[in-house]
Amino acid sequence: MKNFYLLVLLSSFAISACADKAPVQLDQIKLPPGFHITVFTDQTPDARSLALGDDGTVYVGTQEDKVYAVRDTNHDGKADSVQTIASKLNSPNGVAILHGDLFIAEINRIVRLKDISAHLDSPPKPEVVFDGYPEDTHHGWKYLRVGPDGKLYAAVGAPCNSCISDKEIYASLTRLDPDGTNFEIFARGIRNTVGFDWNPQTGELFFTDNGRDMLGDDVPPEELNSAPKAGMHFGYPYCHAGDIADPEFGKLKDCSTFTPPTWKFPAHVTPLGLRFYRGKQFPPGYQGQLFVAQHGSWNRSKPQGYRVALVKFKDGKPVADEVFADGWLQANGDVLGRPVDVLELADGSLLVSDDLQGAIYRITYRP
Repeated sequence: MKNFYLLVLLSSFAISACADKAPVQLDQIKLPPGFHITVFTDQTPDARSLALGDDGTVYVGTQEDKVYAVRDTNHDGKADSVQTIASKLNSPNGVAILHGDLFIAEINRIVRLKDISAHLDSPPKPEVVFDGYPEDTHHGWKYLRVGPDGKLYAAVGAPCNSCISDKEIYASLTRLDPDGTNFEIFARGIRNTVGFDWNPQTGELFFTDNGRDMLGDDVPPEELNSAPKAGMHFGYPYCHAGDIADPEFGKLKDCSTFTPPTWKFPAHVTPLGLRFYRGKQFPPGYQGQLFVAQHGSWNRSKPQGYRVALVKFKDGKPVADEVFADGWLQANGDVLGRPVDVLELADGSLLVSDDLQGAIYRITYRP
């Protein structure tokens, strides 16, 4: 059954990737009044995770084998340079910048390109920092960030839809020093997170988690979790969304013993990358709030997601959410794009990556 599910899942991704994609149609994207969306670049095939260099270069990870460096050298709001700076990597989804070095998370390892901004035209050979991650491709792609503590954070997804893994590294969030030492499991019971950020007001870590499949169109809700300290367990595979016992493993544990989500999204919207907005360009009601890319469902009978959501915070805790940008999913079921990650630029504009179109969009506010 596990192999059948994996085949179905990979087939759905292949269909999405190989189908004739519709041209970028940003006139279909709906935003709140005063906001505008444009194409930053459409030359980044399979654009996934985003990271910002000190010089304004945007680094783009993919699930294929390449990493791109994207620059807007004339500062007109559109990229005029897209370079492939690494290739032949193993699903280099995660990218992060620290002290001028670009760290890249592949499925089974983290590598580093030293002093990358000074070597974009002749990138250095990737240097292995850590190679102790599993080689499973199922939920094997990784999001990568540098925490306030200066450590690298990367998740290890469950190698299945729902199962008890034979190694504790599965279904976890890990962290390690940038030189590859002091590796540890920071949190457990996380089925598949492909996005996390730290609240700038409280320093608390928040991360998305994609719920299990095959329980129906509306079960379980997707999760936004918070981890203010190491050692917490968020329930997978025994419990989902805090209080839904897994039909196979739920009898083994009491859901009340795990940390529940701090917020719940509708089932199967697939929340991925997220960022707290730290800038000033957007109105005050958006400042300090959380933008979440919702990649969209893959097997729900009526698709949902395919949008960017805004989670409203008060006193450090989420209190509401709303749709910020949508229209990538049309009323007739046509899909125009699939948001993956969000990234704030120095001017306060917001980038959104789209792995279906191989594009990155830029959202600005001009009342």
